[in-house]
Amino acid sequence: MTTASVGMTDITSNTARSTPSQSPGWQDTSDAEEVFQPLTAEQARQWRARYPQVSVARVLAVQAATGAVVALAAWALSGRALVGWSAAYGALAGVLPAALAAKGMARWAAPGFPPGAALAGFVLWEMVKVALTVGMLMAAPKILGAPSWPALLTGLALTIMVYGAGLWLLQLMKSGAKKVKTNGS
Repeated sequence: MTTASVGMTDITSNTARSTPSQSPGWQDTSDAEEVFQPLTAEQARQWRARYPQVSVARVLAVQAATGAVVALAAWALSGRALVGWSAAYGALAGVLPAALAAKGMARWAAPGFPPGAALAGFVLWEMVKVALTVGMLMAAPKILGAPSWPALLTGLALTIMVYGAGLWLLQLMKSGAKKVKTNGS
């Protein structure tokens, strides 16, 4: 170990200090980096059982059911049919564009489709979905007369939130059903 004094700072050189083995490329890679190994058929089956897929149709059905519940609750709580219809229209403004976008994206997500084109299709259909939702919101006064905007926006917001909350609940229901089947056998 050598020590050099520069001004008031001591610089200590420790030649015995080990340095991590790094490849000449990236700083976060090492020579001992793991090599990618594809899953075996059994590992893939286990992964799919652990993380089941949820169909788009099921998500849309849950969105529509949520919209119906919100509309009925709005009608029951307010005692006014217009409030219920406004909530239902808000839910429709969430479900209809989502269904159209899901139908449009299905073609772009086919196996073998170029990934760049699939991404472009996804962005395109998301823009169509947003434009259709905004258009439906702008048309609400012509269709409903004088809508209840709080009810309409509540119906829209709760229906859109089904994407996250609904998918999470469906995953829980599927994994809970599988646990019951395996524990009950």
